[in-house]
Parts: sequence; structure tokens; C-alpha cells
Amino acid sequence: MSARNWTLGLAIGAVLATAAPTALAAGPGALPPAAGTLRAPLPGGLGPCVPGDCPSPFPEIGSDGRIKGRDNAVNIFAGGEFRVRGRASEAEGRLVVLGDFDQDKLSGGDSRYNVGIVGAGSLVPPPDGADFLTTGGDVAVATGETLIADRGVVLYAGALTGGGTVTGTTTADPAAVAPYAGLRDRLTAASQCYARVDGSPRPPTGTAVNSGSETLFTGDNRSPLQVFNVDADLVSGTGGAQGVRFTRIPAGATILVNVLGTGTRTINTYSGTLVDSGSPDLNTYRERLLWNFPDATTVNLTGSGQFQGSFLMGNQVSETTVTLPGINGRFFTTGSVTHGSETVGGGGQEFHAYPFTGDLPDCGTTPPVTGEVAVTKVDGAGNALAGATFELWHETNDRPGLQPAGDTPDTKVSDCTTPADGECSRANLTPGTYYWRETAAPAGYDLPATPVFPLILTPEDATAGRTPRARAVNIRTTVPVTGSVSVLKRDERGEPLAGAVFELWRETNNVAGLQTGGPGADTRITDCVTPADGVCVREGAELGTYYWRETAAPPGYVLPTDNVFPLTLTRENASGGVQYQIDNERGTTPDDAKVVLRKSDKDTGAALPGATFELWRETNDRPGLQTGGQATDERLDTVCVTDAEGTCTVELPAGETYYWWETAVPPGYEVSRDPVTAFELDEGDVAEGIVLNVTNSKKEQHRGSIRVLKKDAKTKRPLRGAVFEVWKETNNTRGLQTRGINPDQKSGPGCATDRNGVCDFDRLSEGWYYLVETDVPEGYVLPRDRVTGPLKLDGTTPGGRLVVTIRNERDDHGKGKPGKGKPGKGKPGKGKPGKGGKPGKEAGRGGPE
Repeated sequence: MSARNWTLGLAIGAVLATAAPTALAAGPGALPPAAGTLRAPLPGGLGPCVPGDCPSPFPEIGSDGRIKGRDNAVNIFAGGEFRVRGRASEAEGRLVVLGDFDQDKLSGGDSRYNVGIVGAGSLVPPPDGADFLTTGGDVAVATGETLIADRGVVLYAGALTGGGTVTGTTTADPAAVAPYAGLRDRLTAASQCYARVDGSPRPPTGTAVNSGSETLFTGDNRSPLQVFNVDADLVSGTGGAQGVRFTRIPAGATILVNVLGTGTRTINTYSGTLVDSGSPDLNTYRERLLWNFPDATTVNLTGSGQFQGSFLMGNQVSETTVTLPGINGRFFTTGSVTHGSETVGGGGQEFHAYPFTGDLPDCGTTPPVTGEVAVTKVDGAGNALAGATFELWHETNDRPGLQPAGDTPDTKVSDCTTPADGECSRANLTPGTYYWRETAAPAGYDLPATPVFPLILTPEDATAGRTPRARAVNIRTTVPVTGSVSVLKRDERGEPLAGAVFELWRETNNVAGLQTGGPGADTRITDCVTPADGVCVREGAELGTYYWRETAAPPGYVLPTDNVFPLTLTRENASGGVQYQIDNERGTTPDDAKVVLRKSDKDTGAALPGATFELWRETNDRPGLQTGGQATDERLDTVCVTDAEGTCTVELPAGETYYWWETAVPPGYEVSRDPVTAFELDEGDVAEGIVLNVTNSKKEQHRGSIRVLKKDAKTKRPLRGAVFEVWKETNNTRGLQTRGINPDQKSGPGCATDRNGVCDFDRLSEGWYYLVETDVPEGYVLPRDRVTGPLKLDGTTPGGRLVVTIRNERDDHGKGKPGKGKPGKGKPGKGKPGKGGKPGKEAGRGGPE
């Protein structure tokens, strides 16, 4: 290397597999070894703090400006590009980027971005004079912005571009990233190894359950490596932020969370500090917690939390967008990353430097000890039976026997249906206790009286290749015994009542009582509204325990306090059936008000049947509806699906605040941005009642996009910084209307042209559009006519994309104002809007090319 001398404690490449692991670091002279050697750290020894001056423990996030120690390890690694966008603020520690570093923040906000030493974080930066930023490509900082690397070095293999300012020492070196050769591939291999063993998901030691308001990770309370596999997003039931919590994690254990999935994966959370008074702070696990995304092509890390733990993204074509306020831990991606902020709300997003000291799966030459378990299905004569359905469970909750449900269930491994040889098997299992659970017998056979078959896989069996095998015998079925289960609804005089709404559930989860939601719920059989004789009945029911659940009382009556009515159908009572008699009390009081919720199409006003609503009452004295956490509002028993007229009707006591929460929209309609409708009933509503109008918009079929090419009118060179809006013709009035009582519709946020003069508006439905230029690059003027259009976008648009070239005239006196320039020289729009009063032909100042 021409400009610098490098000495690494560990050669990266073939030697790395056999050398003692040392954290990758760079700086003048030889690097000291890592603070401690782990049995199986990240590739290249990445993770631990590199001394000289490593604090123990690392301090919590601070902003007093006092340096708390020094850490010369790589804190952030990007195998592709690193982009700074929006209002992102800082990247603490050493940042290594194999591609380009590109800073182009949102105009109007703080134009600075800090690397190395920052204002708020662990305040354990690299040593003075170390490489704060290293790139294998360019360092581009937009005009008017500053990249701050004070007291450190910006080392780059490409060029300094963009017109902005870079502080600190800047050094060009074509071999800037040579010390990291091969690291990207090794991180990819490690990410795959952490997630899988011989192509199958790494056996978990615990469970991850998303209840909507939070995802709870429950460990086995004993394994030094706690493994969780999540093939889903960590978001709330409506896609918003949720809590993240760990329990049953032994002291000193490493936590590995494999977030599986090949497409887009999102963590949207408010967690990162204390979750509640009874749970450990996530900071407790920070330095031994790794979030591993082995396959995802898109990763979104968003929400409002100071999130804890280190990250590894193994897909080299992945794009990760970070808009969380803080990432507290190492951040290693083999793809590209954009550090930005949400389109609304505050900025100041930061990476904070904290080490990773966990002990991960050994991805070297010694494979873990694994083995196989099997079950053989036979009839009474010992002949193999096909068609039996089994579940395989792993004993993980330290309670004797199989628990498939409840707060701490055992861990389900897989499902299997026996083939012709009657055998189900599963390999690559760690030693332990397993259960084969038969859930469905072959056709013509009965389930065994005890359908759970335990077995133990010992390390000796696994090493020797011995397969513990269970034997499950089925006996040919006899004529099934069935009967009727019914409910009789009566008034206080014993007369039958029509109009009571019931659900019939069957006990199937072996947990006492009725469970209607969550994993392992009982089975819902049917729904019924009592006719004139007041009877709902289910004929031909199998033997077992059932529950009639009354969800709505007849008009003028109230639900019983306990609205669940159990009954058991046995061989002894099957011939006559079983019935539950339920008497209702009249419930309408002078203080009740009638509430009608009316669901309609937002555009046409047509009634919308099929929308599902839950009814909640305000009880926790906190503004708005809270459905999760420690202090929720009260969910009432009423669940309503809008009828043919699009209505739900209830009678409620006055003097209270209530919420309708839309949990499912009618088919073909968009989910509302705010699915909660709040209303308050007072004494004045008792006589008249109230009507609540709730609308939904139809889902639009997205067909294409519009690309703006902004050029200098004279030189034809691309212009950066022109700002556009796109409006859709929606009011059937000629031309564009942006104000008034019936304006056209603005389609999404505005867009500023990039360095290539390009601005894209994507995911547009078919129709007619207008482009509105709202700002121009420095030194140019807005034309008198800032509107281009109408532009037609439909199924005939080539490639689904309209390309519009718009040119600007220069202003010799600086940035111009509307009215000084001439109209642009783009080609005029050629299409005609459709019939029925839509806009006629208008020549725009730009048009498709």
C-alpha cells in the first residue's frame, strides 16, 4: 500500500480459519489483541472491544461530552453502499464501507453527520488518529453539508465528490479496504451457519410469540446459547410498533435471534429501555444479543426505541433501512444500508458503539452432535399404515410430559404424514427428550387413547447413529357415536327468545375452559342465531366437551355475566343429546343510548357489509384506545360484522367513552390509517341515539410509475434539487385543482431530483396525472406554468413507466422566483383524458419521451 503501513493481528483469508481470533482494526502501527478470546466469535474476531482503553462495563448512553474509553474495533461494516439520508445524525465508532459512502440529507434540517466521535452514545470512540471512516469507493457529501470526522482519518479508495465539506484528515489510498478482503463472504457464510444446520433451521431453545402488542421471547432457562427462529415481522397487529421482551434467559447466556424469510423483514418497535417494572431492561442482554437476517433482501428497522443488540445481514444484495432513533451494538451487513429518518417526526438517528461478546455457534470444522428420531405407525396386526398425521415436539419447558399450549409450551419441531412404509422421522436434532403427537388417525382407524409417544435422544445415540423409535398402534374404527348439542334461549318467564347470537366451540387444546384466541385456541365449530323456538342445535357432533358462547343478546336483553356455557357429550347421553338452557334478563334501561355504526365506501357512499369491529370501553384514564400492555382499556363482548346495510347497532349506557376498533375490512378495501373510532355518550344521546359514519377506500391496482428527467434548458445536463409533486385527476374537472372543496388528489410525498436529474413516482394506479414543480435548483427559475400534464398512465403505457423531460432556464442573479423564466421546452402531453367531464387536451411544458 502506498500511503499507509498496515499490521493486523490476524491475516484475513485462508490463515484466518486457524489463527487465534483478533478483532479487525486499523490504525498506525501494530494493533493490540482483543480483550478476550471467545470460543466461537463472529468472523475475523469482530465484536469485542479492541484495547487499549476498553471500559468494563461499557457505559450507558450519555451526552456529557466526556470520553469514557477507547475502542479500535470496527463498529459498522457495509459490504455494499452506506447512505445518509433524511435527518440521520451520527455513526459512533469505526465505519468500514466496501463501496461508496454517500451523504445527501433532507434540506432544511441539520446538514451535519458525525463519524467516529459523536455527541451522544457510549462515548467510547476509536483512538485519536485512527481511521474513523474507510471506503473502497467514493466519499460523496452533498453541497452545503458536512461530514464530521474530527480527530480521525477518512480513508478512501475512490474520490471525494459532491461539493460538501469533510473535516478531519482525508487520505486517498487505492488499497484502503485491502485488510477486509474476504470478510464479506465470511460474514455471509456465518449468517447462514447461525440460521441453519445441514440446510434445516437451527434447532431453537425457546419460543417467540407475537401477541400484537409485543413479541415475547421465552428461553429454556438453561442453555448457554439461547436460539430463537422467527419467520415473521416484529410488528403490531396493525403493522405498527410493538414491544420486544425476553424471559427465562440464564445469566451470561448468548441470545441468537434468526429472523428468517427471503423477502422483506421489518422490526417496528418502541423497546430498548425498560419494558415494564417486572422485566429486565433490554440493555441487560445488549452485548450478548445478535439479530441475524440470513436471507432477507430488504430489512426495515423502524419505530421509536433505542434498540439494543448487534445486527448481521447475510444477503449480499440486501438493502437495510435504519430509521430507529438508536442502534446500540455492532452493525454488520454484507449488503447496503441507508441511515435515515421517517418522513414525519423528528430526526437525530444514531448508531452507538457497543461491543458484542457473545459465544455463537461454532461454524468451523467440528459439526454439532445431532441425531434422528422416528415413529412407526402400524395397525393391530403390525402392518404399516399410511395417512397418520403427527407433530414432533421438543421438551423445552422443564415440565414433565408434553405441553402443546399455555404460557410456556414445549417447542414444536415439525409435522409429518406417514407414507406407505408408515414411518415419520426427523434428523439433525440435538440430544434431548422429544414427543411424537398423533393428531389424526388414518382413514378407518381410531386415534390411540394416549396419542403422545415420548422418546429420548441421547448424545451416545446421536454419535453412534442410532435412531430412537416410537411405535404407534391404531385400531380399526367402529361406527362413531355422535349426538346433538344444543342451547335453548328463554326470557325470564321461560318463553323462547329469537335473535340471540351464539358461537359453538369444541374443546381441543386440553386446557381447561374455553380459549378463543392466540396459539393453541380451541376449535370454533359453527355460528347460530336463535329462531322463533329459541333453539340452536348441532347434530352429529362427536363425543367431547363443547361450549356455547353467547356473543349478542336478543334485542331488549343483556348478555349474562358469564356468557360461556359448557356441556359434555358422552356415550351415555349421546342418544338423547345434551342441551343448555339460558335465560336472559331485559337489559335496556332509561340510561341506554342507541349507537349505529354505518360503514360505507369513501367515494360512492355505498353500504359496505363484511367489516369486523370490536367494541371497547375507556377504563384506564389514558387518552385513546390501549389494547395491549399492563393497563388496557376494557374489551366488551360485542364483536360485530356489518350487515347488508353496512351497519352495526348496539345499546350502551350513557356517560362513558367507547371505541369501535375495525379489525377486518370488507373484501377489496384498504385498511384504514386509523382503524379506531372513538365516541362519547352523554344523557342527551339517550333519547335520539347517535350515528357514526366510517368509510373505507377501495384498494387500487398499482400499474406503473412516472419518471421526471430535469435538465438545463441550454446545456441539457441533468439538474439536481428540483422538487416535484404528482397529482391524480379525481374530480372530473378540466385541469388541475389543488384547493377548494373538491380538489384533485395528491399522490404521496414530493420528490427531489437526484444527481442524475431523476425523480421517480412509483406504485401509481392507472389514470391521468399532473406534475407540479414546487422548487428549482439553485441558479434556476420556476417557469410561469409549473404544471405538466395531463399525463395518461394505463395498461398501454410502455413498460408501465412514463418518462417526462422538463428543462429549466438559468437565472444570472441567483435562485429565481415564479414568473421570471420561460416555460420549459419539454414535449407537450399528447393524451386526452377520458369521457364524463374529465379534463380536455392541455399542452404541458413537458411531456413523455
